[in-house]
Amino acid sequence: MLPVETAPGEALADLALISAARAATLKLANQREAADPHSAVLIRAAEPLGLDQARTIADPAHDLGAPLKGPFLAEPLAWAEDAAAALELARIAGILPAFLVSPAPAREAVAVERGDVAALLDPARLAIATRARLPVSAAEDAEIAVFRSPDDLREHVALVIGQQNAERVPLVRLHSECLTGDVLGSLKCDCGPQLDAALEAIAGEARAGGWGALLYLRQEGRGIGLVNKLRAYRLQDQGFDTLEANRRLGFPSEARDFVIAGRMLDLLGVRQVRLLTNNPDKVAALEAAGVTVAERVPHALPANPHSARYLATKRDAAGHFL
Repeated sequence: MLPVETAPGEALADLALISAARAATLKLANQREAADPHSAVLIRAAEPLGLDQARTIADPAHDLGAPLKGPFLAEPLAWAEDAAAALELARIAGILPAFLVSPAPAREAVAVERGDVAALLDPARLAIATRARLPVSAAEDAEIAVFRSPDDLREHVALVIGQQNAERVPLVRLHSECLTGDVLGSLKCDCGPQLDAALEAIAGEARAGGWGALLYLRQEGRGIGLVNKLRAYRLQDQGFDTLEANRRLGFPSEARDFVIAGRMLDLLGVRQVRLLTNNPDKVAALEAAGVTVAERVPHALPANPHSARYLATKRDAAGHFL
């Protein structure tokens, strides 16, 4: 398989592999198949696919242009687990989940087993790389711990505020990386204000004799990466909500891995938390990872004209408590 987005040269193939969600968008599969975000669809073209046509299939930026040159036929897929691993690898790489299958000519293949992908994502491989004192505006006595896995350059961090105390259940916030919101002050989401408010809330807990931690997870764009998140923004400008946009790109509407936060807490020696969140999935993921959520603490902030639809989608389609 050759990733469509990064493929070099003049590759041609009769078969392409895309996600079921993307196939449903192109009406090459039904919505029931698309309900499984990790499933894949193998399609055969009437004529060999070149990269230009394959990119038209893969990238929804072309959906409003010229119609696809078909016909296409969905083929039986006897290697569904391998296909799902390939789509997951594309997500990790931050590229569109679409491949030419058995392309010619192609460069020398690199063998990857689906077990390799599972090992890459195994939270048990995460370890604390270092810790240091880090005064921040919310709390001058904060400490930062940095976590990483051997084969992953994305470091996750925990900012611990206050003195760890086994008798006090810490206030914990899981915050996923958002360059546009956290750094650039984007009004399309509530990420920046949520980050600031969480730090202030945890610092307030520390001033009252407790403690807490903010876990900053390097999972940009709900786990699909910065480039794909901005592709989703373009689709939102065409009228799709944030979850629909992810599906049109061929990704799950939610691709973050909150289990990794459970591993981070375990390495910090935390077994029980008061979780600052509106997202029931975070509560369920931590509980599944063996962390007791003693209390869900609401973390709602006011909307603005640019984020109102985004927040309504999180409430109505993703089940957030807003």
